[in-house]
This record gives sequence, C-alpha cells and structure tokens, in this order.
Amino acid sequence: MEKLIFISNDDGYSAEGIKQLAEMVRGYGDVFIVAPDSGRSGAGMSISSHNPVRNTFICHEDGTEEKGSLTVWACTGTPDDCAKMAFEKLLPRRPDLVLGGINHGDNCAVNAHYSGTMSIALEGCIKHVPSIAFSSGKTACDADFSYMREVVQKVVKMVLKEGLPIGVCLNVNVPDTNELKGLKICKMGMGDWHEEWQERDHPRGGKYYWIAGYYAPHDENDHESDTWAYEHGYVAVTPIQLDMTAYTAMEQLKKGLE
Repeated sequence: MEKLIFISNDDGYSAEGIKQLAEMVRGYGDVFIVAPDSGRSGAGMSISSHNPVRNTFICHEDGTEEKGSLTVWACTGTPDDCAKMAFEKLLPRRPDLVLGGINHGDNCAVNAHYSGTMSIALEGCIKHVPSIAFSSGKTACDADFSYMREVVQKVVKMVLKEGLPIGVCLNVNVPDTNELKGLKICKMGMGDWHEEWQERDHPRGGKYYWIAGYYAPHDENDHESDTWAYEHGYVAVTPIQLDMTAYTAMEQLKKGLE
C-alpha cells in the first residue's frame, strides 16, 4: 500500500504553496489535501466551535508509476478544523505523514504560536503522526517555490524513514534566496511583536482597525535561534514539542505553593 501524506495550510486550497508542495512529495505516496476555502493566516490552533463547517470536493487525480494520487477538498473552517475533519471524516486511512504549507511567509520564532500552518503540524503531532510545517520567505501570491524542492524532499524523506519522537514536530523555514547555505538545526527565537493598530473611519460611522507592526528579536546575535539562521541564509529546522510544561519553574512553585 502506498504511503499516505496529508497536507493542509492557512493560505487556502488554491494557493501556490500548497499546490507546489503536493507536487514535490507525490513521488513518496498518495497526497490528500483538506485546506481552507480561503486564507486563514494567523488562525493558530483555533477551531470553529460556534459555526458549522462544510466541505467541498475539488478534484482527484489517479496515481501513476512515478507519483501517487492527489485528492483535494476545501473546508470552510480553520486550518485546525481541516486537520481534524481529515482525520475523522475524509481520509481513507491513517496518514503516514502530515505536512503544513508551503506558507507564503516565514513562521520563525514566536510567530509559530500564531501560525495556522504550524497548527497543522501540531495537530498531526497530537495524533502521533510525524508532522512538518514548511514556510518560505516568498510572500507573493504567484510565488515560485521550486527552489525549496530539494530541501522539502530531503526533510520528508528523512522523516518518512526515521520518524520523529512522540510529541515532537518540525518547523522548517526557508529564506527567499537561491543561495541557501544549508540546513541548520535551531531553537525557537524569542522576541516581541510591536503592534501598530491602524485606525480608519468607517463609512457608516465609528472606527475600525487593521493590525500591523513589526517583530523584534530579543537577541539579534543569538546564532542558535531560527530567526538568526533564517536571516543569514540558512534553512532553519526547529523541533517543536507539544509539552509546554516549564519544568525549570516546577521546584519554585512547589516551594511557594505546596
């Protein structure tokens, strides 16, 4: 039986990133996409707990001797809804690999907490399936991600062969350069978002706001961080774990509260 690779994203099922990612990995098995019907960037791991969710079948392509089949569904929910829906309702069998992306824009550092793309990998990880999120520095709607092919296939091939520790997924960020310096295993960078809410007048009265701003790392010279690696031309590969327990704080809390 062919391996089954599940893919979703937060840019929508018709985005170039997810279409090109699917073609990059069809040589490793059947590909099954369930992705939002439109952009859901910044959705994180939110779910549609107050609204019904609908699915629309988009297409199916049979596999060949060279590549696996391709099935595409669109979902009205969030990226995490897509993953949950796939596992419970749409996938023909349990997948061997879960992929998020390719995201149009990076998800380095604490951005991973907000990322709908990262939520796909985290949901797969919760379900004990090896999972990877891929993001690129290219943000254009018609971006060409072919420069990432070798990186994507190298990481996918390794994970399919070796697996990942239970409770761990990968956050892979590829800078927008054709002269990649190689892969660098990194830690999550720390920093702050400096929000700048843009205030505008609503034509029917009152105000409305667009969120804007910029990200600033705490330490620009932290060579171990994904932010530094990404900004210096490396593919940043960051292992992310589900367990968010602050173990170093446990003893302090025990002394103060027990």
